[in-house]
Amino acid sequence: MSSTVSDAGKVALGSPMAPPSKWRRRLNALRNMPPVLRMVWDCAPKVVLSGLVFRILVAIVPVATLEVTKYIIDALVAHANRKVALPDYFWWLVAAEFFLACLATMLSRLTDFSDTVLADRFTRYISTRIMEHASRLDLTSYEDPLVYDRMERARAQGTDRVALIRAMGQLLQQVITTVSLAIGIVFYAPWLFLILIVAVLPAFVGETHYSFLGYSLNFQQTRARRELDYLRVLGGSKESVKEVKLFGLGPFLTKQYAEITDRLHRQNVALAKRKLVAGTLLTLVGTAGYYGTYAYVIYETARGVFSIGTLTFLAGAIAGASSNIQTVFSTFSGIADQALFMTDLLQFFSVRPRVVSKPNARPAPRPIRHGFEFKDVCFSYPGHSRMVLSNASFTLQPEERIALVGENGQGKTTIVKLLTRLYDVTSGQILLDNVDLREYDLEDLWKEIGVIFQDFVRYEMTAIQNIATGRIYEWGNEANIRAAAEKSLAEPVIRKLPRGYEQILGSRFEGSVDLSGGEWQKIALARAYLRDAQLLILDEPTAALDARAEHEVFERFAELTRGKMSVLISHRFSTVRMADRILVLDNGKIAEQGPHHELLKNGGRYAEMFELQASNYR
Repeated sequence: MSSTVSDAGKVALGSPMAPPSKWRRRLNALRNMPPVLRMVWDCAPKVVLSGLVFRILVAIVPVATLEVTKYIIDALVAHANRKVALPDYFWWLVAAEFFLACLATMLSRLTDFSDTVLADRFTRYISTRIMEHASRLDLTSYEDPLVYDRMERARAQGTDRVALIRAMGQLLQQVITTVSLAIGIVFYAPWLFLILIVAVLPAFVGETHYSFLGYSLNFQQTRARRELDYLRVLGGSKESVKEVKLFGLGPFLTKQYAEITDRLHRQNVALAKRKLVAGTLLTLVGTAGYYGTYAYVIYETARGVFSIGTLTFLAGAIAGASSNIQTVFSTFSGIADQALFMTDLLQFFSVRPRVVSKPNARPAPRPIRHGFEFKDVCFSYPGHSRMVLSNASFTLQPEERIALVGENGQGKTTIVKLLTRLYDVTSGQILLDNVDLREYDLEDLWKEIGVIFQDFVRYEMTAIQNIATGRIYEWGNEANIRAAAEKSLAEPVIRKLPRGYEQILGSRFEGSVDLSGGEWQKIALARAYLRDAQLLILDEPTAALDARAEHEVFERFAELTRGKMSVLISHRFSTVRMADRILVLDNGKIAEQGPHHELLKNGGRYAEMFELQASNYR
């Protein structure tokens, strides 16, 4: 573990994990904006439209205010110096300035309100889409480290990119404000605005460069951050706390965590220092450009070329334009940075499952008449060359109960995953009623399969919801849920709970009650019974039960599987002997198959394993 953890995250920026630091990639990231804008529009079109209207109005208020102020000041100067009477509309100008100030305040509030509502809608929309897409991916996607990393970044960045939505609105507002101010400046001195733009460009280039370096560093650190998450969970979860305490792992895990965080901190601070120095120097260039143009306006006013009102207008316009130009470039750079992060989200949405239903796929047969047949099935997990199954051939007939036995890693659970089409075979064929399994509609096929894996999920929900997950459209059918609990022997467990079927299970939420491993397994068994499918698969269903509870479960198991096909995986030979036929796996092959008494009589691999286990009880 030490080498794995300590090596995590040591990928340099030039390594294959890090994207190349190229301007082309920065510009290409902007291609993410159309699909992102589409998602923003889809999540709340009315809110987006109203927000745009508010921002456009807010954007033109500053130049309108400056123009009104110019006329007010020129009228006052003429009145004071030349004793000219104030124009009849003077106080209307003052009222107009007051109205613009009030309008700006109200529009700013309305804009903030729209942004808040839109951010909430977008977070909900994107989180829902991520969940929906993740649920459609197959096991291959979850077991591919690259895809899984992308999924983790998508989950984090999809909701963290709310700032991008606000930034896009701000950019539009800033551009409109800048253009309106620029028109006023160009009317008096066209080249002044050009100087402002040229002066700000170096700061924009620097900001964009370091934004991209920040993205590259974040990309590089993905694996290390996953290691940190693992260490946090390992050092503070109820599943690991016993061994952490008894084995004295606390200081070791803390040290590993500190080493990784120190390394990431050094990388982040080094980049921040470089950005601080370069950014400060480049920003000074923009400041010099602003004061150069401001000095020119003062000079022309002193010469009598500009009036005091014009000076006030140009001073405000130059200050506003300079500030907005820098803000526009900064906001644009930030959007480009955020767009780079959105790459992971969009790439995640582009991942497609490999195990899918064909167009116009067949519905699952009801009833199943001929059963399943494995014909020379070979299988290796993606990215691995070792064959877990090699030319495996067997049948599963209607109403037949078979058991799979063998040492760990021989392919028992893999057969279950292929039978349920969580994976597709590498070669060979699986038939259902003499039709290739890949010809059937996946979701319809799954409706006819009830399965409980050894690593079943312990849903931190109410007891009734825990069982209802086995057949989600039975959520409100309490009678069927109670019947399933009776069959799995979960009813006595639930009856003892403070709130019965409405009791929240687990330890995550206040007032919840955790169960023992055996009690959880009875809840999980109830899900399989509630499903009432044609094929029932139990992968080590009694692993956490004591001998008495196991005996009770399997006394009922024979009755409950009557009329159904069933597959049982268990290391306990007292359990598998009740199967009609036992398949013995060895090195990915079907070494033997037959009923319990025949396999014992043959004296082969099964008899050897049975005798080894039986000797422990003598």
